[in-house]
Amino acid sequence: MPTAEELEGLSTKELQDRAFRLARRRLDVRFFWNLLESAPAAEAAAGHGGEADVDVLSLSERVADVLNPDTAEEAEAFRPIYIDYLVKHEKG
Repeated sequence: MPTAEELEGLSTKELQDRAFRLARRRLDVRFFWNLLESAPAAEAAAGHGGEADVDVLSLSERVADVLNPDTAEEAEAFRPIYIDYLVKHEKG
């Protein structure tokens, strides 16, 4: 099982790919739902409050933002979720 410190050394894209791959393999809908719920907060944390307001109302916008965040700041806001998931569920 990887440690949070080991995972911190990976790029955000590597974390996303690894977490998505693991969640698909585990058929872990809850992980993806957690990301969808987190999308407006990630946008707000990146300083995009207007987009966060729109995303609260639109599931399709949330999915798009999880798969392809608009900015590096938005992508970075998902890092703790990826790391937490991988630490808890990925076997070394």
